[in-house]
Amino acid sequence: MGLQCCLGGTALHTLKLAAIPSSSTSSSSSSSCRFVFGPLSRAFTSRFLSRHNRSQRPPFLLPLRALSVSAAPPTKTSPDEKVAKPQWKAAIDFKWITDNKDAVAANVRNRNSNANLELVLELYEKMLDLQKEVERLRKERNAVANKMKGKLEPSERQKLIEEGKNLKEELLSLEEDLQQEAQCIPNITHPDVPIGGEECAITRKTVGSPCKFSFPVKDHLQLGKELDLFDFDAASEVSGSKFYYLKNEAVMLEMALVNWTLSQVIKNGFTPLTTPELVRSSVVEKCGFQPRGDNTQVYSIEGSDQCLIGTAEIPVGGIHMDSILSESSLPLKYVAFSHCFRTEAGAAGTATRGLYRVHQFSKVEMFILCRPDESDFYHEELIRIEEDLFSSLGLHYKTLDMASGDLGAPAYRKYDIEAWMPGLERFGEISSASNCTDYQSRRLGIRYRPSEPSGATPKKGKSNLAPPQFVHTLNATACAVPRMIVCLLENYQQENGCVIIPEPLRPFMGGLELIAPKSR
Repeated sequence: MGLQCCLGGTALHTLKLAAIPSSSTSSSSSSSCRFVFGPLSRAFTSRFLSRHNRSQRPPFLLPLRALSVSAAPPTKTSPDEKVAKPQWKAAIDFKWITDNKDAVAANVRNRNSNANLELVLELYEKMLDLQKEVERLRKERNAVANKMKGKLEPSERQKLIEEGKNLKEELLSLEEDLQQEAQCIPNITHPDVPIGGEECAITRKTVGSPCKFSFPVKDHLQLGKELDLFDFDAASEVSGSKFYYLKNEAVMLEMALVNWTLSQVIKNGFTPLTTPELVRSSVVEKCGFQPRGDNTQVYSIEGSDQCLIGTAEIPVGGIHMDSILSESSLPLKYVAFSHCFRTEAGAAGTATRGLYRVHQFSKVEMFILCRPDESDFYHEELIRIEEDLFSSLGLHYKTLDMASGDLGAPAYRKYDIEAWMPGLERFGEISSASNCTDYQSRRLGIRYRPSEPSGATPKKGKSNLAPPQFVHTLNATACAVPRMIVCLLENYQQENGCVIIPEPLRPFMGGLELIAPKSR
């Protein structure tokens, strides 16, 4: 058995929308993602190695879902076209923002946000005034109608109707402008988060020490070339820069990392998922990402409202969109496998070469929905799981409490884990864990109803149910495969050119203990 997956796309920042042939319906259902939680057989490994020694390529069988080459015709966009206003509303607490405008303004500055708080406050004040005017006009119209007992002159009636219609249209436009500006305001920040840029991050923990080598250290690119594990040149011709083929034991290593990580995280009560890898652009926006713009990290599908995901956080966050959960169902803990796609706009230099920064990769992501009073607890649980995983693999790493200027808009607090990469001669980020509080749930419309009934006496005909509240969401990377491969190859390299496989992964690689140079 192997991992069956669906891969597709091109190197263009705007992709053509490929149609799935109707004939593939039955086959696609049978090629859904499946994971192997048991170890590979030793018979498979011996066959793999014996074929390898004869300089033959092993026949990895990875069935792919077929995509037709037909594409939707491109849509032309005028260079003068304005940015579309959001077609959805976030449940933003404007009264809280108004009452705490000084704290919100300081938070916007500390996070280097381009949000225009003054404009938001101005638009909100105008909206309140306009709402009062609409209500005044409604009362006036009702009073006149009652006074005339339905005998209002047609011209007077039409005048009132037109006036009300114009006010409502003005109010709707104002609300759209307010939403567009307010959605740029970042989440509030945990009081213990250090203020400043990336250099102000605080080290919470350091585990292990750098490996000591008695021979010249190679980076993962050189190791991959000598061990015949990657092919960047062919991928560049097929797809463009920052794409790659994994080969031979590197394929087995990816499968082992994914399956071992899933098996470990599931032990902590997480439900495993595979996710859609195309989502609506509105869901991307609701999760706090910008699907369009000069420096977007998101690939958009031309002629549609869909995007390729940059992380499973997006489709997992959308599972319970626009729903009210029961308190007894919380927390909901998911661990999702997906392929991820990122434009990596602006990324360049030797520090991003090879597998370190690529356009497409496999990742295992953890996601939690919980009560507001529990999100700090589950944030600590997520970082503990990550640390346990990386400690089990014998990595030297440090955990950082990231500074305010390095937080994405949804994050209330974010921990990063950076591992030592000998070939790059530096620490590199391999994981992060973020508490997004109710930033995403207010946009996605995910609430829960407390089990305790409301203390107030219900009005006649009304229930005593407690009003629903917004859940808190958290996400964390359990395994970003390419960077894990970088760490393992560079830290476990040997003087004879071999790379040792860490013990926890060996049962998932059929007992394979090391990757050896190929015999010629």
